[in-house]
Amino acid sequence: MECYLCKKNIKDIDFKETFLLRNYISGLGKIRPKRKTGLCSTHQRRIARAVKRARHLGLLSASQK
Repeated sequence: MECYLCKKNIKDIDFKETFLLRNYISGLGKIRPKRKTGLCSTHQRRIARAVKRARHLGLLSASQK
């Protein structure tokens, strides 16, 4: 399975793109693991960093109820 972000040639992941980040967060607000998202290691780390930054600034909530 090829990484979705590699296929779409997305290099930079912005923490302000909450619609993209919500695809990689579970219903409880946890970051989904690499085996579930199908991302490569590089993109998984970048997604995790962007999610944490968005949470810190209040763009994403820690728990999505």
